[in-house]
Amino acid sequence: MKKSINKMAALLMTAAMVSSLAACGSSTTPETQAPAETKAAEATTAAAASEASGETQAAADTSDLAGQSITILNSKGEIQTALEELAGTFTEETGINLEVLACGAGEVPYTKVTSMYSSGTAPTMAILDTTDVIALGAEYGLDLTDQDWNQYCDSMTTKIDGKVYSFPFCVEGRGIIYSKKSIEDALGKEFDPASINSLDSFKAICEELRAAGMENPVVLSKEDWSLGAHQLGYIYDTNDGTTAGADKIMAALKDGSQKVEDYERFNQFMDTMDVILEYNYNKEDPLGANYDEDPMHLVEGEAAFWPNGNWAWPNIETAGATTDDEYGFIPFVLGNDTADFANTSMQASPTKQLMVDAKQSTPEQQEAALEFINWLVNSESGQHGLVEKLALIPACSNNTVAPLDPLSRDIVAKMAEGHTYSSSFVAPSDHWSVVGAIMQKYVAGETDRAGAAADIDAYWQAQA
Repeated sequence: MKKSINKMAALLMTAAMVSSLAACGSSTTPETQAPAETKAAEATTAAAASEASGETQAAADTSDLAGQSITILNSKGEIQTALEELAGTFTEETGINLEVLACGAGEVPYTKVTSMYSSGTAPTMAILDTTDVIALGAEYGLDLTDQDWNQYCDSMTTKIDGKVYSFPFCVEGRGIIYSKKSIEDALGKEFDPASINSLDSFKAICEELRAAGMENPVVLSKEDWSLGAHQLGYIYDTNDGTTAGADKIMAALKDGSQKVEDYERFNQFMDTMDVILEYNYNKEDPLGANYDEDPMHLVEGEAAFWPNGNWAWPNIETAGATTDDEYGFIPFVLGNDTADFANTSMQASPTKQLMVDAKQSTPEQQEAALEFINWLVNSESGQHGLVEKLALIPACSNNTVAPLDPLSRDIVAKMAEGHTYSSSFVAPSDHWSVVGAIMQKYVAGETDRAGAAADIDAYWQAQA
């Protein structure tokens, strides 16, 4: 392993980042459609949205809501400062005073917002995980089903009994991150990410990279939230590419009508994991892997692939990458059917949701909150602020502002091309820790496939 000043600096700068990744990556979405066709169709509304943008901004500038004061609870800590700045811009343009409240370090968003309700100090809006909206939306959330912005993000909304109680605040996606430069420097030829559309093609390029001197081209992180949610989660999300399909397979595992060892997606997933483990940069001590060091191997050209999501870009950038570098995603390939959506698309879905309070806010405050959402969706300042200031991928198709980082740019491009699926499984809260620990045993060679399957079966049947 190369030791460098760059690596030491990156370690110091990223030491506090891992816990926030777990929270961001664990958000899930219930009732969503596969966006491959829907998202592409939504993109055709962009021109109409542009016209609406000017109208909305003009209305906001002369709004009778000027002077209203509202609050927003932010549970995405890494955007706190930027969100405060964006709130200031909103206030300047509309006259509506918006205060950003932060979840404290280590505070669970659900616990924070429910305690605020109990004390009678509920925020006008709250940025929550989707599971929180499922639990709270029908009772505490304002019904947003008839809001105009739904036309731009219907496939991305969370529906509870057919109603929408939250605005999809951002989209995140996961797959296998690649470094184009690392691959091309090693092989001496151009790399086409579309050429990786099966397990055999992924294995072939790993073999080719090894032969060219990159001994172990895949970096596998050891964290339980990564292995138990981001990786094993593919067996649920790829059941049919929808959250309803993920719910269906989890229900079958729970009632025992489906054994995981007999489930094709599980065996395909384990086949892919076996290839990853064979070419794992951390294979000598897989549970000794350091998440802060993992992206450095891609940046230094020591490895080429990292199973992860676009939330990992700050780690890659801190390790020395720039926004001009060519990083992107290949699918987390499953099996050898090159027409399988799992091998031609990557998972991308809404994570954080914005819920408007229906219980303790005045009608005027609720209208002001709706104005903020419309400002984010339709105004030039809101669209650019969401993408460029908050560094988020918008869920609304009318926002065509290009993200600044290459991972987010790649997801947006794939969404526009119909190469994403939006399933986001909703598992019990202990899933990633318990099942993640099972996968850690497998990664470390402490159990085999049959043992891991038996343990996963036992976990699900204990949920009955």
